[in-house]
Amino acid sequence: MKQCINNPNDVDWVKFWAERLENKTNKDWDKAAPGFYKRTRKDDYQNVLFEKLILDKNDVVLDVGCGEGSVTIPIAKKVKKVIGIDSSKKMLEYLKKRADENNLNNIETILKPIEEITYDEIGEVDTVICSRSLNGIVPIDYTLSQLNKIAKKYVFITIFGPENKKIEKDFEREIGIKTEDFPDYNYFFNILFNLGIYANIERFDLNNYRKYDSIEDAMDNGKFRLDLYNDEEKKLLKDYLERILTYDEENKKYYNIKDKADWILIWWKK
Repeated sequence: MKQCINNPNDVDWVKFWAERLENKTNKDWDKAAPGFYKRTRKDDYQNVLFEKLILDKNDVVLDVGCGEGSVTIPIAKKVKKVIGIDSSKKMLEYLKKRADENNLNNIETILKPIEEITYDEIGEVDTVICSRSLNGIVPIDYTLSQLNKIAKKYVFITIFGPENKKIEKDFEREIGIKTEDFPDYNYFFNILFNLGIYANIERFDLNNYRKYDSIEDAMDNGKFRLDLYNDEEKKLLKDYLERILTYDEENKKYYNIKDKADWILIWWKK
């Protein structure tokens, strides 16, 4: 018998969020760190994100899930101090290397899973930034409550939009693999609402699609779950990419205009 809900605010969005993440596999971020460091560059996402951030030169910023520093480094050039938190030791090693390359000494790092961040440990900072880092966090209401408490001025969060990983999802549907997707961003918005946080929400208008040197490069550096595919599925993936990718004779690159990131910005002022 279906439960009747008379008030939309009574929906247990946290439960639905957790259920969507039940079958997600945890990525080995230490293993992924060298690739992130190698590929990181200033792209369309960063340009749009930095147009939206409200930062002051005297700010102390908490960068949650900072990774190898693709967002941390540009932030550090604009503010007094950045505290970068990440669960991957290798990612933080690459962040330090990137900071040294840019002659930056205003970055502090903490090795810690995002879901273990607490106000008691961090204290107050001016602004909290969670760039592409909260999609897979299960105790999402607790984590958001802590981050909201830590921020004195603003919180900025980006999470997956509805068209994220489009060609990857299309491929898995084509070969009959059930795609275990991340929770939709409307879950996130409603969780915030039920926490008494009334956030602004907007979708990034990103234009840059990914470009690859070869079909093999597209397989390796796209967003496909190669580690979960068997040999037959990898062969089907190669056939699929040969079919959907266009070769640009001028730039010597393969591309598909649907192969681009889709991100939602959610932010609020304290």
